[in-house]
Amino acid sequence: MFIPSRAVLLTALLSGLCLYGADVAMKVTDSGYLDAQGFSVILYHSTYHPVFVDQKNTAMEMILHGQRIATNGDVRLMPTPEQWDLVAQLKGKQADKENQRLTANLSFPDFQVNYRLEVSAEPGGVRVSIHLDKALPEKLAGRAGFNLEFLPSLYMGKTYSVDGRVFGVFPRSPQDPMLKVPPPADDPKKLPYQEEWDQAKGYTQPLPFASGKRVTLAVDDPLSRITITSETGPISLYDGRNRAQNGWFVLRTLIPAGKTDGAVVWHIRPDVIPNWTRPPVVAHSQAGYPPNFPKVAVIELDPKFKGPETAKVLRLGDDGSYQQVFEGPISARTPWLRYADAKFDFSSVKDPGLYAIEYAGRRTELFPIAKDVYSKTWQSSLDGFLAVEMDHVSVREGYRLWHGVSHLDDARQAPPNTRHFDGYSMTPNTDSPYPAGQHIPGLNVGGWFDAGDYDNRSQSQYATIQDLALAYSEFNLKWDALAVDETARTVEMHRPDGIPDAVQQVKHGILQVLAQIQAIGHPIPGIIEPVLRQYTHLGDAASKTDGRLYSEKLGANEVDGNFSGIPDDRWAFTTKSAGLQYGAAASLAAAARVLKGWDDPLAKECLNAAVKLWEEEHAHPTASQAQSFIHSVPAQSQGGACARIFYKPLPLH
Repeated sequence: MFIPSRAVLLTALLSGLCLYGADVAMKVTDSGYLDAQGFSVILYHSTYHPVFVDQKNTAMEMILHGQRIATNGDVRLMPTPEQWDLVAQLKGKQADKENQRLTANLSFPDFQVNYRLEVSAEPGGVRVSIHLDKALPEKLAGRAGFNLEFLPSLYMGKTYSVDGRVFGVFPRSPQDPMLKVPPPADDPKKLPYQEEWDQAKGYTQPLPFASGKRVTLAVDDPLSRITITSETGPISLYDGRNRAQNGWFVLRTLIPAGKTDGAVVWHIRPDVIPNWTRPPVVAHSQAGYPPNFPKVAVIELDPKFKGPETAKVLRLGDDGSYQQVFEGPISARTPWLRYADAKFDFSSVKDPGLYAIEYAGRRTELFPIAKDVYSKTWQSSLDGFLAVEMDHVSVREGYRLWHGVSHLDDARQAPPNTRHFDGYSMTPNTDSPYPAGQHIPGLNVGGWFDAGDYDNRSQSQYATIQDLALAYSEFNLKWDALAVDETARTVEMHRPDGIPDAVQQVKHGILQVLAQIQAIGHPIPGIIEPVLRQYTHLGDAASKTDGRLYSEKLGANEVDGNFSGIPDDRWAFTTKSAGLQYGAAASLAAAARVLKGWDDPLAKECLNAAVKLWEEEHAHPTASQAQSFIHSVPAQSQGGACARIFYKPLPLH
């Protein structure tokens, strides 16, 4: 049998490129998309987060055959940007139906650079162009360029071609040579708290692994194949995962010096399969349903999809066969954003068993119908997620050590007039008896890590303590699958020790609240890493710091017993506020109820502290000050063991 070589296969694939794309005719929709059946371009339907500026859902985005393949298309100053790298400010946007064009007006005010990003329909796809109001300043020449990021999980393992002659496969792991360039002295990104981080990191960037005027991605996959041609400078292909684990593949063309109108021009040609429609998606309760509960699935449909007006429910038999037990109508379609939703009510199906929904030839995963269907849905949050997030202890599960004892060196007093990159800030008055940089004893107990990172955020602690207390009181929550020893600083998962996990978690959280009050005199906003290099740490929490107290008397690599010359201890932000006073009081009161009968001395201490905080705040209300913790930032940055801030204090007695 003749088997063609890889080069022959790629040549054959390339000869068929744009087989479909020539028929693509983009139109601006009422929603402000540039849209064709099977392909959509979105321009600034959301903006970058004001603190982190690194989400992958803004600027120019592309959706091909129902998959969001690319995002963050805009002018950037780095080949592979990451969190906190500078982004332009959006000044306005327009969707021009008459000319089938999307426009965004943007600015880098620190550099006095204003420009217009245009995405216009043209035969076979879109034209993307950058127009500056004046030539780039010298300091941005060779730095500013148009970037477009492509999803690694979709493209890794697939092929690419450059100028029809260079072929390759997107790597599963980053493997490019790196170049370290010192940061410019006038870069507005360089802030005082980043000095140590910048010295360690510099402006390290990967070199491109391919470059040319015409790049085709996913040559071998017609569902995600797309071709980008540059009318101006070359397109370089970078692997952003060299810089950060959440990096994507990046296509980039530099803006040439002296150029203004049409400084960058790309032509993007998707290979859209004719008459393609997105298959239906049936959404149901993955946990299942009790027999007598309402049961309504939602069917998400491509507006152009022509499907049946009924759906079916199938029951799995013990021999592996499926038996249809119900067929019923789906509701009228309701448009919502890109799709249309219909409902499928199968509440009449009540017999216990395992079921699947079938619609238009597609079958869902199995789900149960049973009286006790929700009896095993919450435990993993209590003895799994929360256990792993426990700070200042080691957490072990069988043979796996989730993390060692963390942050034993907590914490140093954060300096006044400090704005932290994660949103914390310190007013001129620290409301603390400790001078800037001094170790605050007693804070290395209790608490949980913030969601996605390792800071200890007080408002999140309050909400978690109160939720656990309410669950314990309302549902007599005696579940026991953790062995917690606060004295030994050890936690063992799947090892019951005779004490309900909710009680132990409440105790763990409240130990941090009490420690703050005992050490500083009042509850504080939280404890967090001082520099970015620590903040972006993704390894074992115990290795985030050296566990030794910082001493300025020691050199950088010197150790003396429990002290070291490494200033890696977390900062405590200590500004006092009424919200923290009341939040801590509510948490302490709730904890007192839970701990009663399990740890009576601690329960009494909690209640006394709650009453004292309450009475003090009523007698001497805390003066309003500048914000000292994250309030003004959108909810996604307000993470933690429990992300919401919702105080529901239980009665004191």
